[in-house]
Amino acid sequence: MTLADLKPGEAGKIVKINAEGALKRRLMDMGVVGGTGVRVEKVAPMGDPIEVRIKSYALSLRRGEAKSIEVEAQ
Repeated sequence: MTLADLKPGEAGKIVKINAEGALKRRLMDMGVVGGTGVRVEKVAPMGDPIEVRIKSYALSLRRGEAKSIEVEAQ
């Protein structure tokens, strides 16, 4: 399951980032690392972007970026 599959209000734990290069580094710099809890707060009306809460801050991700993040639903 990916982060893009979670609905608003659902939470999960990050398992793996399936991205490479600059995108992977940027996501990791923003706190998207394995074992971290994540919760989907909002999804824009057209489905892009997705607002998630990681640790104590809100982060907006494009749907394509969210599809590259594997999560385990909680």
